[in-house]
Amino acid sequence: MANLSGISRESLIGKILRAPLRLIPRSTAMPILQGPLQGKKWVVGSGNHGCWLGSYEYEKQKLFQKIVRPGDVVYDIGANAGFYSLLASVLTGPDGHVFSFEPLPENIRNIREHLKLNRIKNCTLHEVAVSSRDGEALFDPSSDRCTSHLSTTGTIRVRTVMLDSLLARQEIRPPDLMKIDIEGAEYDCLQGCAGVIQQYRPVIFLATHGQEVHDACVKLLREWNYSVESMDNRPVQFSDELIAQPEDRTEQ
Repeated sequence: MANLSGISRESLIGKILRAPLRLIPRSTAMPILQGPLQGKKWVVGSGNHGCWLGSYEYEKQKLFQKIVRPGDVVYDIGANAGFYSLLASVLTGPDGHVFSFEPLPENIRNIREHLKLNRIKNCTLHEVAVSSRDGEALFDPSSDRCTSHLSTTGTIRVRTVMLDSLLARQEIRPPDLMKIDIEGAEYDCLQGCAGVIQQYRPVIFLATHGQEVHDACVKLLREWNYSVESMDNRPVQFSDELIAQPEDRTEQ
């Protein structure tokens, strides 16, 4: 798989390679060109071009592919336009299931379109923000929907949920893997699913935003007897892309 997304946008070759991509209408549904999602359809304007090129978050995607197994249950928390939801859907297969969590209306429309285009049957979308309490909160759509986030100065109101509550009501199944990427609310998310994590011991793909949140998340996961490593070979304290695995699982 060629990592086209790894070529800098600022380099000459990066600018040359990306120039023709601007000619593609944003509403076009393109076939994904490579990787485990090859042949699946992706709406060009719903994310960066690396998604339909198949090179989006190249190394993370490969690790995801290595760990997710047929029959697994995957939580995609901060699903955005649904790239990892599609990936998890393919990897878990008909016996597995994906639960996607996304509060931003524009992203929700894109996820629904991707599920429809690809005839995905093993994915359930929850139109919520995952947090440490059940209720409502203000949400900042941001100028870039990829960086939208919960904020006390947000301009729209969204529903918030604790995953512990959803599981207690049997609205979701216990997870084998959780992908969490929610623009600074990662610690609140972990607090709201403490019971789920400690009982079912899923592998956790965690993208942190901000040093304070990063440190708090790492500390909490280690208290829960998780091994925390970076995905980019940097020391954990300097990396915002982490994988956390339960010590009891890694020792098996």
